[in-house]
Amino acid sequence: MTRRADELSEDDRILWNLVARTTRPLKGKTAIEIPDIVEPKPAPAPAPANGVPTAAAKPKPQHVSHALDDQTLHKLAKGRLPIEGRVDLHGMTQDEAYSLLLTFLHRAHAGGIRYVLVITGKGSSSGGDGILRRSVPHWLSTPAFRHLVSSHDHAARNHGGSGALYVRLRRTR
Repeated sequence: MTRRADELSEDDRILWNLVARTTRPLKGKTAIEIPDIVEPKPAPAPAPANGVPTAAAKPKPQHVSHALDDQTLHKLAKGRLPIEGRVDLHGMTQDEAYSLLLTFLHRAHAGGIRYVLVITGKGSSSGGDGILRRSVPHWLSTPAFRHLVSSHDHAARNHGGSGALYVRLRRTR
């Protein structure tokens, strides 16, 4: 089966989006906005007529990513649990890294992968933590990633230490 010339593969689309974000328009031309993946927000529940919230009207607590349990961390560090995918975010801007990480995790989750390694790097040499090192754990707890990520934790030294994260993806249903 041949692919139409105007269709991009998923890898080509990821690469194109990363390149397109770094370009500037020609003089006299306006920039075209590249949309990010936007998840639909659930509709708010209607308020009860008598003003007393019912059990159905109470919002459910959102699932928060936890750290990996000690046994799983030990198995990943020793190589007894396979790391089935890895993504390196070194040298990227926050926008590029966010886009690549979200796409990578979507593809890994769809492929049934459970454990991946996200390499953020340790940061700038000016003594502070790198922006990706601080931001990626926060991103993994946001609604965009919550349905993909079960838990995450810092990697063992042989996998990058504090400059990398183990991420456990949720099981596909």
